[in-house]
Amino acid sequence: MKVIFATHNEGKMKEIREILKDLDIELCSLKDIGLNIDIEENGTSFEENAIIKARTVCDMTGEITLADDSGLEVDYLDKAPGIYSARFLGEDTSYEIKNQYILDRLKNVPEKDRSARFVCVIACAFPDGETVTRTGVIEGLIAEKISGTNGFGYDPIFYVPEYNCTTADMPSDLKNQISHRGKALRAVKEVLTNYLAVYKKQEIDNEDIDSK
Repeated sequence: MKVIFATHNEGKMKEIREILKDLDIELCSLKDIGLNIDIEENGTSFEENAIIKARTVCDMTGEITLADDSGLEVDYLDKAPGIYSARFLGEDTSYEIKNQYILDRLKNVPEKDRSARFVCVIACAFPDGETVTRTGVIEGLIAEKISGTNGFGYDPIFYVPEYNCTTADMPSDLKNQISHRGKALRAVKEVLTNYLAVYKKQEIDNEDIDSK
């Protein structure tokens, strides 16, 4: 069964494929299906934006579609960049500049005031019109300097005290285990597993009917 993840981000797809690899599905990105579409994310929350993307692609393709909206919330910056994380300081601004900007804004800010979190909401849109969402969150701090080359986006400045490193310093298997996207994906994986079980049962029932 084909499942589309509505993204062009190859770094994100690498994480997604690793977490969902044992599902009996054909997992495709927008690039894989040749769909070059720019969906306007005009929602006011992570959940609304995820639903907009998933529903749009599902309605266009007729396939089960997953989409996520995720971002970094920095408490000292009134939870910015939040839902504007990808567009923060401009869509074409590199994450190196974005990360350095946040570090500069928090220069000399004590650790107790550097709290932050990654939030991920994944929407799963089905062709019958049903859409479900699942949320994952990881709490941490804004680091004092950029560190690490794994991951992408804001990973090099997101410090997790329990592991004494940023998420960009972590090996991918650990990051997938504790990350906001990993948590949300595992919750969605349960949804897809249950859907697949029902789907396969219906196929078997139909085969029995056809053979009679």
